[in-house]
Amino acid sequence: MSTTDLAFPLGPALLFCPADRPERYAKAADRADAVILDLEDAVAPADKPAARSAVAEHLAQAPQELLARTIVRVNPPGTEDFENDASALAASRVQYVMLAKAEAAEQVQQLQAKLPQAKVVALCETAAGVTAAEALAAEPGTAALMWGAEDLIASIGGSSSRLADGRYRDIARYARSRVLLAAAAYGKAGIDSIYADIADTQGLSAECEDAVGSGFAAKACIHPAQVETIRGAYRPSDEEVEYAQALLAEVPKHGGVFQFRGAMVDGPLIQHAERILQRV
Repeated sequence: MSTTDLAFPLGPALLFCPADRPERYAKAADRADAVILDLEDAVAPADKPAARSAVAEHLAQAPQELLARTIVRVNPPGTEDFENDASALAASRVQYVMLAKAEAAEQVQQLQAKLPQAKVVALCETAAGVTAAEALAAEPGTAALMWGAEDLIASIGGSSSRLADGRYRDIARYARSRVLLAAAAYGKAGIDSIYADIADTQGLSAECEDAVGSGFAAKACIHPAQVETIRGAYRPSDEEVEYAQALLAEVPKHGGVFQFRGAMVDGPLIQHAERILQRV
């Protein structure tokens, strides 16, 4: 499996936008690499019908370039809202659908049966969803796995996903790691959860750097001000690019392990360098 297999083609910064605010759709897409039009948590129950109509109209009129960078988050399977969301999107050109509270491979199959033109981003945000991450990733229709902290903690009876200093609790870190490993094991992209404290740029930056270093292909966000911090973390420095290019230039000259700038280089380090250039 190459590092390219684990990439997410829409880019690293994915911005949520409430589906009941159609006046924000274009601005959100312009500010981020991709926009997630949210029919689930961001929309009050009474406003969901209007939100569905707005999304369907937008998808019908959007140019291909914008359509290719649009994800629609639908409500959880087994709910009336899920059925209504799928019906509203059935005749659309939507290319990516995020399945909220995904918990079983059969749910991905069910969604694809209704929307065969769309790839699925399975959102593992419950205890059942995290423990089913491997099965969800194994589905051919799954393009990526994302995890969510707050719904997960609520599903197991907790009250907060983070400690007082902003670090995730161990249970959230376990879920984050498990979802990423499951995605990678099946050649799918892993998407990191949102950072809710919009004003804490330093905390977001640190979490983005960890996401990049750990192997997440993208990170979701909830405010346009967070986009450039995410992009900055995924954008390799000039020094990183020079090192990766120079290292890869040496690979054809050697048949196996070799020494480069005082360090031993083998297969995994070559893949690290390839991933840096992929991010460029």
